[in-house]
Amino acid sequence: MSTVFDSIHNHHERSVMDAVLAAAPRFAHLNDPHILADVACVALNRLPPRYIRHDVDFSFYLTERERTDTERAITESVDFAFEFVQAKVVLRARR
Repeated sequence: MSTVFDSIHNHHERSVMDAVLAAAPRFAHLNDPHILADVACVALNRLPPRYIRHDVDFSFYLTERERTDTERAITESVDFAFEFVQAKVVLRARR
């Protein structure tokens, strides 16, 4: 059964997933779908949640500066997440 609550989601999810996929070629050794999902989770946890019902709702009300700041924050979060997960993978491999 679908409810109106099914339309609620974090606006950053799609943008972070797209950014993870775009950055993945730089981290070819981490190109496993499960590892990329971990990277996305780490990145999302570094961003403030922005829950919305419709993507246009969030985008419509942002100023150009807010839009730029959000894009920068997503890029920085994804870069951090790749480095963080990469370090964890290296540590795990040493055991």
